[in-house]
Amino acid sequence: MRLSELCVGLDIPRGFENTEIGGVKTDSRRVEKGDLFICIRGLHADGHSFAEDAVKRGAAAILVCEDYEGTPNVLLLRTKDTRSAAARIYNAWYGDPASKLHVIAVTGTNGKTSVTFMLRAIFEAALYRCGLIGTVSCYSAGRRMEIRSENPLANMTTPDPEELYRILAEMVKDGVEYVFMEVTSHALALGKPDAIHFDAAVFTNLTPEHLDFHGDMATYFETKKRLFDLCDRAVLNIDDAYGARLADELQLPFVTCSAKGKNADYVATQICNHGVDGNEYRVVSADKRFTVRTQIPGTFSVINSLEAAACASMLGIPPGVIMTALGALAGIDGRMERVRLGVLVEYSVFIDYAHTPDALENLLMTARSLCRDGERVVLLFGCGGDRDKSKRRVMGEIAARLADFVILTSDNSRSEEPMEIIREIQEGLVGSDYVIVPERRRAIEFAIREAHDGDVILLAGKGHEEYEIDRLGKRFFSEKQIAVEAAGKYKSEREKL
Repeated sequence: MRLSELCVGLDIPRGFENTEIGGVKTDSRRVEKGDLFICIRGLHADGHSFAEDAVKRGAAAILVCEDYEGTPNVLLLRTKDTRSAAARIYNAWYGDPASKLHVIAVTGTNGKTSVTFMLRAIFEAALYRCGLIGTVSCYSAGRRMEIRSENPLANMTTPDPEELYRILAEMVKDGVEYVFMEVTSHALALGKPDAIHFDAAVFTNLTPEHLDFHGDMATYFETKKRLFDLCDRAVLNIDDAYGARLADELQLPFVTCSAKGKNADYVATQICNHGVDGNEYRVVSADKRFTVRTQIPGTFSVINSLEAAACASMLGIPPGVIMTALGALAGIDGRMERVRLGVLVEYSVFIDYAHTPDALENLLMTARSLCRDGERVVLLFGCGGDRDKSKRRVMGEIAARLADFVILTSDNSRSEEPMEIIREIQEGLVGSDYVIVPERRRAIEFAIREAHDGDVILLAGKGHEEYEIDRLGKRFFSEKQIAVEAAGKYKSEREKL
């Protein structure tokens, strides 16, 4: 591809517009002859330091930030932000797929995965071919896609540009019309979606998370707000204080949602909690009235499904299709997902991705609503290593307040010592009933071996993940499989008593 076609908007030295580029790389170790090498300033290394290495490997051109002072013997392109430029360059390299798709963004601390899955279900019910990009996985017209990452330990909700625009190009080939995409604050800060113009964006909520990256809530909010510079219209949850603030500050068209009776464009009324069987409520807007029944338990599923319904309605999907699709959606991997243990088991096990204070509190309140008098909420959780430490004690305090019994364990400790993480959580568990079982497999087995009839056991933090990361690396780890095996083993032991 010619340099002028690849780098639209960049200042290309005269006479080099027709230079042929054989590939685009951000890792100097992968550079081949004729490639364009983009220097990215990362969290741990600066790509500008590897410019000379890229030249030795045959790079035809190098893109650098304006303040770069090196003088490699190769065609040099300069730009203010190489990360944002990388998004546009990869989009061009893959044939500008972003302009050929209707892309809907969902952002917020919690609820992104649920809302994207609900939107996909609605639009598929309306007979559109759909794609999905998010935490659980990527799907293109029903086909599951694998995300390739340079870092095998990474869990990227929003893929890096090289992968993101390749995935969008594959979706175009698959005939996809609508793509529902989780967009994280990290992705926005790093310019990953900068080549995409979104048809709409949904804002779910904002609670303390990723403060190790952003520094404070003000920066976190402003980073999230960048998304709305890339879209035509928005759906805002004004039950959340930051959603209400966006409603005051945004200049683009938007609709608001509330499940708490606030004055909004879409309001959930007559909410009926059916326990483990989900929720039912009436959607009321200026020109529509319809009933939504969702099989997903938890009060949070009301606002999540309301946001999906509002977005779909705003984009022209009829109420009947919305009702049918949301009613048929049985669940979402790792989101208040019930583990089926057999009809003779007298307790319940749920797996949930809750790994922030707000998500954990909502999860525990949901579990509490499922319990009858005398039944316990048993919480098994830990906190991730090499992540925001400020939430550990807070999550311990929430667990102490809302759970009857707590099992502290590991959760992707990464480079940290698991017991040190546990000790920080412990600081918030003053006066509560808890045990420490550092190895997560043993902790799950303990929870099931010691289960009482009627217990609601919550395995929180990992959700859909089927791996565990510690100092030794990343290995397969299925909470669902462990729980099923443990239930079978201890059921047999109980029957022998």
